[in-house]
Amino acid sequence: MTDDLTLMAVHAHPDDEVLGTGGVLARAAAAGIRTVLVTCTDGEQGDAPGGIKPGEAGHDEAAVAALRRAELAASAKLLGIAHVEMLGYRDSGMVGWDANAHPGAFANVPVADAAARVAELIERYRPQVVVTYDENGGYGHPDHIQAHRVAVAATEATDIPDKLYYTAMPRSGFRRMVEYARSAGLDFGDEEPPADIGTPDELITTVVDVAEHIGAKREALEAHASQGDSIFLLRLPEEIQKMAFGWEAFVRVRNRVAVPDGPEDDLFAGLRG
Repeated sequence: MTDDLTLMAVHAHPDDEVLGTGGVLARAAAAGIRTVLVTCTDGEQGDAPGGIKPGEAGHDEAAVAALRRAELAASAKLLGIAHVEMLGYRDSGMVGWDANAHPGAFANVPVADAAARVAELIERYRPQVVVTYDENGGYGHPDHIQAHRVAVAATEATDIPDKLYYTAMPRSGFRRMVEYARSAGLDFGDEEPPADIGTPDELITTVVDVAEHIGAKREALEAHASQGDSIFLLRLPEEIQKMAFGWEAFVRVRNRVAVPDGPEDDLFAGLRG
């Protein structure tokens, strides 16, 4: 283990660990840093085999949850994640779904209750670095927003992590991928994507090169094969996949160690001996 360093990522569903943090998790594991993944729900509002959606005939929530747990275990192994902690909350579904109203849905759980459970894990693993979503959960998913609230509350309650990061997609990076996709002949329609998609570039503090771990990220995403909406990137041209998978960006929102001036290229900047 590298100086007993630990990285903890707090995510909402099985498969969320891959796109925004799969590279930094794999990179940390390869460097001998202990990695911990906290997944808050079992993802039962995901697709059943065959792409069957919640509410459609043949969608069995218990079976979907079991399948997604197995997929998560496979993904974690591919990314070298040392510890997977599943909180087992009920998936709230996308905004506007009937599942939002279920009293047991993760988004409806008191933040303090869920944060206490994450705080226990922080006390146990004592991560120097915690990664989660921003205030909007990246794109407004109720469970992502709740995971953000819970991770932040647990970090503040324990005062153990030295650094807290939010995952981010720089607006300029998103535009570059759209422009390249169009130049490659992919149909994105005539309308330009909204200018406010992604995180303003000036807020990005950290961009980590994870190109060496593109293969692991692809395989980990393939492990979540039941979720067709999640693995769409694997159907895109090779060059776009490299653009999407080769780096991961973050906004540092908590820090109490000395870090170099300018943009960071390592979540553990200032923490390595």
